[in-house]
Amino acid sequence: MAPDPPFAQSENDRLVRELEQAEAYEQKLRQFFVDIRAELVAGRTATAMSMLNEALRYIDDATDVVAPHRSD
Repeated sequence: MAPDPPFAQSENDRLVRELEQAEAYEQKLRQFFVDIRAELVAGRTATAMSMLNEALRYIDDATDVVAPHRSD
């Protein structure tokens, strides 16, 4: 089997980086949910609400993970 041409390898590398970023994004969101649930179970509703706001800001700030911006 012939190796991929250089542009294909570059595209593969970009896709791997994008997948890694998406996985990290998902993991951080899951951790938000775990932490928020723990606060709710402990009866700390105000803290949970604050953490939910922080999670929403994180989602808003990370739109480039969901829909990357092209600079070409």
